[in-house]
Amino acid sequence: MNYLTQKTINNNAFFSGVALHSGVNVNVCIKEAKPNFGVVFKRVDLKNNNLIYPNFSNVTNTSLNTTIENEYGVKISTIEHLMGALFGLGIDNALIEIDNEEVPILDGSAKEFIEKIKLAGIKVSDAPIKVIKVNKEINYSDGERFISIKPSTLSLEIDFELKYKNEIIGNQRNKVKVYEDDLSQIYNSRTYCLYEDIELIKKNGLAKGGSLDNAIVVKDKEILNPEGLRNEKEFVNHKILDCIGDLYTSGYRMVASITCSQGGHYLNHMYRSFYF
Repeated sequence: MNYLTQKTINNNAFFSGVALHSGVNVNVCIKEAKPNFGVVFKRVDLKNNNLIYPNFSNVTNTSLNTTIENEYGVKISTIEHLMGALFGLGIDNALIEIDNEEVPILDGSAKEFIEKIKLAGIKVSDAPIKVIKVNKEINYSDGERFISIKPSTLSLEIDFELKYKNEIIGNQRNKVKVYEDDLSQIYNSRTYCLYEDIELIKKNGLAKGGSLDNAIVVKDKEILNPEGLRNEKEFVNHKILDCIGDLYTSGYRMVASITCSQGGHYLNHMYRSFYF
């Protein structure tokens, strides 16, 4: 496969499931798109003003998910896992039809997105890919949390670190080269939360669709999910998945070296303040 030309999906890919935060059932269909179309969401439950572009300038919320919104107030939330799957598979162009305002959480990872897109097949065009190459270093900190983005040669490198007081999560760190490494464990890693945070999250009207089927829940020294973890670095690997998906709101492939400590969606999107 030529990694330097734009790609789209070859056949329609369908997904259905509960939305993590709203708790409603949602249906998604990813369709083929022409070169230079980009990735576009279409709210098929609405007749007018229903196109939303996952562009950094349209990101309106980064609290526990990434939400995009068009000029008419039409939203799509929790896009990060699907966007991470599209980025990782090299999909540059796709029309994503969705019948509600939140992407289904499925199993809490990008695993099903990856599997079904692969089954649908990938179509390669002759149009060249679009690339952002970072030429200057930028650092941003928020208390103990920080993110650094600096130039790289030909790769997108992500070095991510977690620091938790909880003994199960603890301190975790992983580094990947997105275009070179096997990212299976990244895509398969699920979202997670601490048991003691669930009540507050739900009081804020979130995680209505959350369950042990779509999130890892950690209580003190115990993982409540009967099957345990999928890999030993699942917590930090999920953060890397989120980071990849959030970076794709640039609309381009990216050549950069990113180092992040204790970050999340908010820090992942801070690069836009400096580069755009």
